[in-house]
Amino acid sequence: MTDLAPISFSPWEMFLNAGPVVRCVMILLAVASLLTWTIFIAKSLELLRLRMKLTKAEQTLEQANTLDLGEEGTRQNGIAHTLVMAAETERARSQDIPDDSDGLKERIVLHLERLEAAEGRKLMRGTGVLATIGATSPFIGLFGTVWGIMTSFTGIAASKATSLAVVAPGIAEALLATALGLVAAIPAVVIYNHLARQTASCRAQVADLTSLVMRLVSRDLGRMQALTASGQVVRLGASRDTRSVAGE
Repeated sequence: MTDLAPISFSPWEMFLNAGPVVRCVMILLAVASLLTWTIFIAKSLELLRLRMKLTKAEQTLEQANTLDLGEEGTRQNGIAHTLVMAAETERARSQDIPDDSDGLKERIVLHLERLEAAEGRKLMRGTGVLATIGATSPFIGLFGTVWGIMTSFTGIAASKATSLAVVAPGIAEALLATALGLVAAIPAVVIYNHLARQTASCRAQVADLTSLVMRLVSRDLGRMQALTASGQVVRLGASRDTRSVAGE
């Protein structure tokens, strides 16, 4: 009796022995898994740096007494500086509209809301891939499994052999595709939910910055109205030196 060579069921050997379709499915799932972890590392570092910047910007705007001081303190701080400059720009454009404090506040709020929404979309950039991987990977793996089992049964019918030793390798290779689909999908879903929570936290900090900017705007407008009531002429969007005097 001739001894049969032992069959290896290691994942690498099953991958090498799989058919071309099942092998392509496995490669696709491996790439999806690698992409998931790459996005996780990149977005985690991005959100960590952003949270540090937002925290520093909150402290700066909290300590600022005027919008001009807030602008100076946030020059190197991305979204915070963008929000302050948006308020400054709208204030400068409204200098020819007298007694329009309420209208100015409304226009600034509308502008800041749009910037806040744009920042929220920017924060979510890249996470949609994780949702796609988490939703489709199990089905891609299942396709590879179905195709592999079909190929195995076709080979069984052609060889007219029903021994378990003949059936097992092909079915094991096919089931490996399902396992890889789950390996790709489960981390993608968990990481997506984790990044969604981190993004929501950053968006809340951006909303806090918007509130702080509006508080500085309101404070500056109150000073201008007080100076106007005392007989001094102050215009919205006046020179920086005039606004500095108003803030003293």
